[in-house]
Amino acid sequence: MTPTEPITASAAAAEQSGLHLAVLAASVRRDRLSRTLGDWAAGRAAEVAGTVDLIDLAESELPDDELLQPGGGPRSAIAHRIERADGYLVVTPEYNHSYPASLKRAIDWHYREWMFKPATVVSYGVHGGLLATEHLRGVLAELHVVTTRRGVGLRAPWNDVHDRGFDPPPDAGAALDQALGELVWWGEVLCAARRDRPFQP
Repeated sequence: MTPTEPITASAAAAEQSGLHLAVLAASVRRDRLSRTLGDWAAGRAAEVAGTVDLIDLAESELPDDELLQPGGGPRSAIAHRIERADGYLVVTPEYNHSYPASLKRAIDWHYREWMFKPATVVSYGVHGGLLATEHLRGVLAELHVVTTRRGVGLRAPWNDVHDRGFDPPPDAGAALDQALGELVWWGEVLCAARRDRPFQP
């Protein structure tokens, strides 16, 4: 699966939700798990959404930061993919009690593209990466993004990666499915609100 090829859900799943979800793989380090975990999260998301687009930040170029302005800057190569999404799954490691700079850059380079949409965080690390999630909540709130109460914290997921990819423990899959249920609910509610009662910040 390439980052430019949306995953199309089955007809039954698409009837449940016609949402377009974006999965962001946040880490750009050489020996990273973000893409492997992003593939897993995107596969689960495709069971409940109409389409899923995996945006791998390691494969996504952003303009030079000297061009960055309050509220964004020149339109980036991934702006249209963030804009067309109805909700987000953010797959991020915890680096030094927070989330990586690559994710902060991607957030800061866009503004209206994020607004009035929901996000669920799938964090990972030695202790589940939960500090990355908590730091993201405040940042995303500033962009009018609703973060779901439910999230997923994967403890030492590298122990569950094999040749075929990420083979999560059952509780991790169940936690993601519950979080996706909440994400879809918010996605449908905010989709209708943006269409019928657009808010002008």
